[in-house]
Amino acid sequence: MLSDKFQFPSFLRTFPAATLHPRSIAQLLRHFNWTWVGILTSNSDATSLTSQKIRREVMDNGGCVAFQEKIDDRYTRERLMRVADKIHQSSASVIVCDCYEMHIKPILEILSLRSVTVMVWVFSTGWSFYPQLFTRQSWRLLNGSLVFTGSTRGIPHFTDFLYRMGYSAVPWDTLTKLFWENAFECQWEEQNMTRMVTGKDVIPCTGKEDLKAVVPALFQLNDLSISYHAYIAVYAYAYTLHNMILDGAKEELFGSHIKTQNIKPWQVLHHLWDVHFKTEAGEDIYFDKNGDVPTVFDIMNIQIYPDDTTKLVKVGRYDSRESPGQEIIVNIDILWNEKYNNQTPRSVCSESCSLGYRRSARMGQPSCCFDCVPCSIGEIANETDITKCWRCPEDQWPNESRDKCLPKVIEFLSYQEPLGAALAATSIVLSLATVLILFVFFRFQDTPIVRANNRDLSYLLLCTLTLCFVCSLTFVGLPINLTCMIRQPAFGLIFTVSVSCILAKTVTVVIAFKAVNPRNQLRKWVGPKIPNLIVISSSLVQLAICTYWISSHPSFPEYNSRSESGKIIVECNDGMTILFYCMLGYIGFLAIISFIVAFLARTLPDSFNEAKFITFSMLVFVSVWLSFIPAYLSTQGKYMVAVEIFAILSSGAGLLFLIFLPKCYIILLQPEMNTKEHLVGKNTTRK
Repeated sequence: MLSDKFQFPSFLRTFPAATLHPRSIAQLLRHFNWTWVGILTSNSDATSLTSQKIRREVMDNGGCVAFQEKIDDRYTRERLMRVADKIHQSSASVIVCDCYEMHIKPILEILSLRSVTVMVWVFSTGWSFYPQLFTRQSWRLLNGSLVFTGSTRGIPHFTDFLYRMGYSAVPWDTLTKLFWENAFECQWEEQNMTRMVTGKDVIPCTGKEDLKAVVPALFQLNDLSISYHAYIAVYAYAYTLHNMILDGAKEELFGSHIKTQNIKPWQVLHHLWDVHFKTEAGEDIYFDKNGDVPTVFDIMNIQIYPDDTTKLVKVGRYDSRESPGQEIIVNIDILWNEKYNNQTPRSVCSESCSLGYRRSARMGQPSCCFDCVPCSIGEIANETDITKCWRCPEDQWPNESRDKCLPKVIEFLSYQEPLGAALAATSIVLSLATVLILFVFFRFQDTPIVRANNRDLSYLLLCTLTLCFVCSLTFVGLPINLTCMIRQPAFGLIFTVSVSCILAKTVTVVIAFKAVNPRNQLRKWVGPKIPNLIVISSSLVQLAICTYWISSHPSFPEYNSRSESGKIIVECNDGMTILFYCMLGYIGFLAIISFIVAFLARTLPDSFNEAKFITFSMLVFVSVWLSFIPAYLSTQGKYMVAVEIFAILSSGAGLLFLIFLPKCYIILLQPEMNTKEHLVGKNTTRK
C-alpha cells in the first residue's frame, strides 16, 4: 500500500518492498527444483496475504503446496500439535515460513521432541535472527535453512565507527546507556537501566570502558540489513541536499537560487525522486516510480556447527533487475543439514519421469503427484516430466528405451539374405533341371516313350515349367513398378498353360485308350486338335483375367509401415485383391478337373499309363495350393512372398518330377523298356 503514490506521495524507502518477495521465494524453490513444499504463516492479515501470493507464485512456477497452516504462539497446545502432526506426516521436506520467530518457536519445540530433523526451512524477510530465543534442540532444526534478508553490501569504516563510539560522544542517549550496561555488565550510578545487574559486587559504569574488548557477536555484524538500508537512506538524503546546493550555485549565476537556509520539504522531495548515486561498495541506488529502490534480497544460510556456534552466511541473492528466470544467483556452496550428507535436498511429491516415460495424474491429488507410465508403441519421450509422448514419423520407430526415433528397418525379400538366396538358388536349379529334361526329351524325341501322349504337349509343359521357376525370381529383390506389375499375372498365365497341358495330356490318354474300339465315336477326336483346343481355350480365359487386372488395377510397390512395428515393409500392392484370387481360383479349377480326369483314367490298362503319374502330380499340386492360402494370409512382409515362391517351386517341382522323372529313368537307365512292344505288349485291351 505504501507503494501507492496516490495515497502516499511523499513515501520513499530504501528497504526492498515486500511486493516481489513471494516471487523471490518461488524462484528459489524453482532453482533447487523443490516442487513439493509446505507453507507456514503467522496469524496476521499481512502474512496471510503474503502467504496466498507465495502459494500462487509456487503453483505458477510448476510447484504444489502440500499443506498451508497458520501458527501463533497463543494457540492451544492441541492446535499446535495438529500443525506439527501435519508437518511430520507430510512428505514435503521444504517448508516456507512467512512468520515471526515467536510463532515458530513452539512448533520447533514440538518437532524436536519428535526427532524430526530432516527439514529445510525457507524464511521470509520478516524473520529475525535470534538464536538465544530457542532451545538448543529446536534451534538445531534450523541448520541448513535459508533466510531472505534485505540486500547488504559492505559499509566502509563501519566497524571503526562502532569502536570509536564512546559514551562521551552521546552521554545523554538512553539506548547508549542500555547498551553499555549489557556490554560491560556494569551499572550507572544514577540508575540501573537494564535491571539485570544485581548483587553486592556491582561494577559501576564509567563511560571509559574499551569497546574493543567486547565480544564482536554482541554487535550482530552478521546481519546488517537494517543498518545498511538506514545507511543508504542517509546517503540518499545527503546526495539530494548536495544536488540541491549544486543546482542552487548554478542558478545563482542567473539571479535565482535555492536558499540553503530555507529549504522546503517539497523541494527536497522533488530532488529526492531524481537522486541516483553509487555507494562506496559500488551499488547503484535510485528510486523507481513507486518510490522503491530496486528489489534485491540476500539469501542467507543458517550454519550451525557441532560446537553449537552459529553463522549466518550469505550464499546468494535475488535481483529483480535480472532477466526473467535469472533473478536467483547462488554463488557459494550451501551447508545443508548434516542428515543430507552435504547433498542438495529433494522435495518432490513424485520423482521425475525419466526418458521414455510420461506423467499420469493421480486422481484427486495435485499435479505434482503423478505416476510414470511408459510411452505407447510408436511414441517417445526425449524429455523428462512430460505429460504427453510424441509419435515418431511414419518412417521412424522408437528405440528400446523409447527416448528417440530411429529409422525403421526396410524389409523385403533380398538376394543377400539366406532365405532369399536359398529360394533364388532353388528356382535356378529347378529351371536348369527342367531344361536338362527338355534336352533329354528332345534328344530322344523319336523313342516310343517320348512320342506317347503327345510329345508336343510335353515340350510345351517343360517350357512353361521352366518359365514358372524363372518367374519366381521376380518375387525376390526390391519391388519396383515393373516387377510388381508383371510377376503375379505372369505366374498365373504360365501356370495356367502348364495345368492346361496336363489336362490336355490326360484327355489325350483317355481318348487314346477309348478309341481302340473301331466303333467308338472318340476315334475322330484322336490327334492334336483336342489338346490344342484345351490349351488355347483354357489359357485365353486366364489371359483375359490378367489383361483386365494389368489394365485396370495394376500392382504397384508400396512402403508399408503399419503392418509390423519398427519396420517398413516394401511390398507389392496387388490393386484389386479379388482379381488375384480369381486368377488363383481359375488355376485351382483347372487343376481339380485334371486331377478328376486323371484319377478316373488311372486304371486304364497299359504298361506305362501316364494318367497314374498325372494323378499323383495333381494331388501334390492341389495340396500345395490349398495349404498356400491360409499360410499366405497368416504371414506378412518378406515371409508372405517367401510362402508364394515356395508354393510355386514345390508345385512346379511336383509336376516336373512326378510326370517326367519316371520317363527320364526309362530313357537313360532302362533303355530296353523304351520300346513299343514293352509299352503295349504286356497288356491288351479287354473287350
